[in-house]
Amino acid sequence: MRNVLIVGAGVAGPTLAYWLARAGFQPTVVERAQGQRSSGNPVDVRGPALPVAEAMGVIPALREAATTVTAMRLIDSRGRRRGRLPMPAGRSAAGTEEIEVPRADLATILYEAARDHAEFLFDDTVTGFSQDPDGVDVTFERSAPRRFGLVVGADGLHSTVRRLAFGPEEQFVRHLGVYVATLPLGEPVDHPDEALMYNTPGRLISVHPSRDHALLAFIFRGAAIPGFDHRDVALHKRVLLQAYANDRNWLVPEYLERVRSAEDLYFDSVSKVVLPSWTNGRVTLLGDAAASVSLFGDGSSMAMAGAQTLANALSEAGAESESGGRGCGESDSNVNSDGDLATALKRYEAEHRRRTDPKGRNARFSAAMIVPSTRSGIALRNAAARIAIRGEKQAALR
Repeated sequence: MRNVLIVGAGVAGPTLAYWLARAGFQPTVVERAQGQRSSGNPVDVRGPALPVAEAMGVIPALREAATTVTAMRLIDSRGRRRGRLPMPAGRSAAGTEEIEVPRADLATILYEAARDHAEFLFDDTVTGFSQDPDGVDVTFERSAPRRFGLVVGADGLHSTVRRLAFGPEEQFVRHLGVYVATLPLGEPVDHPDEALMYNTPGRLISVHPSRDHALLAFIFRGAAIPGFDHRDVALHKRVLLQAYANDRNWLVPEYLERVRSAEDLYFDSVSKVVLPSWTNGRVTLLGDAAASVSLFGDGSSMAMAGAQTLANALSEAGAESESGGRGCGESDSNVNSDGDLATALKRYEAEHRRRTDPKGRNARFSAAMIVPSTRSGIALRNAAARIAIRGEKQAALR
């Protein structure tokens, strides 16, 4: 069967839809939200995601939407600028190429690349499915039941598909001791080329400019919340406000007032997803649903690379079973047999785990660098960053 259901229209879903359509499949993307989100933290398109974006023809759009930040400015409790860490546009701290873009803009660009090649169903979600050797019967919250050859859960950290196919979320999601919240600042900033970062032990606030707006972010340490509901905005606000309630410095009180009145607040646990396998029969997982490390795992870049890897594996399996081996974009792929499909999904997982597993191993170190738990840890982190930047400058001059 050539029809594939993709659950989730964030970063992974539209990318997979684009590549599957090129490979001769008929992708349908279902998304719970009524449309694309308008918020979300800036993300980097880099590493294995760059050739994917290049092949999709979206690099010009990404550059147009890219943030304007060229430095990180460290702010003390009185709002004084205490340090400046250069962040060259288009380059990471290690000097490799990347494009920093607001996540919502990235998702929109990928959707626009895929929308003429796939069916998109917004304001709907999967409620259940049953599978047999030949396909998957899927029920929806709004749409009529349908049958697909493959279901792909690209629906994020709190994946409905993962819960239905593998079991309750608590079996696979590990809280890493950190929460993140973002919302639009709603006003221009004085220095659109500088991101501001204010740290206290276990707490961070940043203001990150984009081309026409700025994003306000809160990242803080906290224990797992029993029964945490990622859709309970009232709970999110209470937790966030309590975490910063005793800080009256800098612009913190003003920013907390913005939280109280926010209509577009993103809030979630920074978590790691651990699964022994990403596939159950004709259901598989992609992006954060399979291997999230939330804030610290290059999730968007990994999602784009994983989507192309999955599409290639399905296309190659279909081509090999029909005509002896054509690549992605060249075959009217039709992976009918369970054997063909199982081989393709194993190939996808083996290749993509080589990218994602190292990210998971480094997650706690990354959390310690972004949100140090002590004042001495903050000072050490800042000093290490200055030394690293100085070393990169000297290396570039050699």
